[in-house]
Amino acid sequence: MTDNFVWYELCTSDLDGAKAFYGKLFGWTATPFGGEGAPEYLILEMAGKGVGGLMPLPEGMPKPFWVGYVGVADADAAIAKAKAAGANVHREMDIPEVGKIGLLSDPQGCGYALIQGYSDRKSEAFDQAKPGHGNWHELYSPDPVAGFDYYAGQYGWTKGRTMPMGEMGDYQLFQADGVDIGGMMKAPDGVPAAWGYYFGVPDIDEAVETINANGGTIMHGPVEVPGGAWIIQLTDPQGAFVCAVGTRK
Repeated sequence: MTDNFVWYELCTSDLDGAKAFYGKLFGWTATPFGGEGAPEYLILEMAGKGVGGLMPLPEGMPKPFWVGYVGVADADAAIAKAKAAGANVHREMDIPEVGKIGLLSDPQGCGYALIQGYSDRKSEAFDQAKPGHGNWHELYSPDPVAGFDYYAGQYGWTKGRTMPMGEMGDYQLFQADGVDIGGMMKAPDGVPAAWGYYFGVPDIDEAVETINANGGTIMHGPVEVPGGAWIIQLTDPQGAFVCAVGTRK
């Protein structure tokens, strides 16, 4: 079984503002998580299922951001393997009753995280059949070919279809266990290396109205993509980049 994204986390400058915005856009509720001495951390839930976390923006970070966590069986081994392949390991954390975490940048400079969970409970954060859950992952890389080779070597991802996009190059779909879970493409000029995370919505036009009415900014879309879905790329009111995908009723 190949590794997949199992958690999503928003680091933001305004917890209350983010809770309100994403509650309206994706239907999430926010439940406090913690214990003695734990930092302020909220679990974002969809119909009682944990999708991600919400926490204050770490000191020194310039603006709010989303980060995705890839689940691994052995964090120490995965971190060592990533480092040997040219990744930059920024931080390692061992959180009791949660898991061992590594914060990394791939060899092309794109940040992400990995986690070895200490619970046998299976992640429910990624579910392409349910609104409010992770649906798609998009890598914008200065070298998407090398980027694919890195992630394939680390997590067992395989190639899906390759979709030509003219001057923008190819859009390379990638799979975990034979299921398309995302795509990789060359970062447009001026766009830093980054992962984009897509969450499902039941109606893309309702999502547009919600974004515009609640302080978000649509950067691209709605645009139809193969398979009949529609996508929006946006920034939330605090400036974090995120994406939505859904049907048009």
